[in-house]
Amino acid sequence: MLSEEVVIERLVQRTSAAPLIVMMCGVAGSGKTTFAQKLESKGFARLSVDEDIWTTHGRFGIDYPEGDYESLKKESEIKLRKKLVNLIQAGQHAVVDFSFWQRQRRDEYKQLIEQYNGVWELIHLKVQPDELRRRLLIRSERFDANAAFPITEDILIQYLNGFETPAGEGETVIEA
Repeated sequence: MLSEEVVIERLVQRTSAAPLIVMMCGVAGSGKTTFAQKLESKGFARLSVDEDIWTTHGRFGIDYPEGDYESLKKESEIKLRKKLVNLIQAGQHAVVDFSFWQRQRRDEYKQLIEQYNGVWELIHLKVQPDELRRRLLIRSERFDANAAFPITEDILIQYLNGFETPAGEGETVIEA
């Protein structure tokens, strides 16, 4: 099993002529944003639905009604998908800070990246449920884009039950 630091160094040192697009994959609280921010600090552009919604629309349940979240999420993803294509065409490395919980969605993004001559790397952050709960409790005390949508126990259980674990997809697994 590779450590997070080793994987980040490997990604940063990659010398492919094509732009590298890192796809983050994991359940809420697995550390996707923290990992993506580390890549961002090393020159990768970072695309985050949560941060786009926070910047564009404000806070969940305060600046917009809770019922609007799903439509805002779809709107944001469309916008960020276009930005991803522009980044690939500009030759810029990027990290897509989404959960990629469905194989179909992962496959769609892989095809999109390859269509525009980018190369992808799928990073699956695997964290045990009790550790996710601990992390989400800490996160709930923060006031930022990544804590804007509260993850209740019921929502976490739905996420865990619906998560399609990558297997044989060319993924790199980092286990906490």
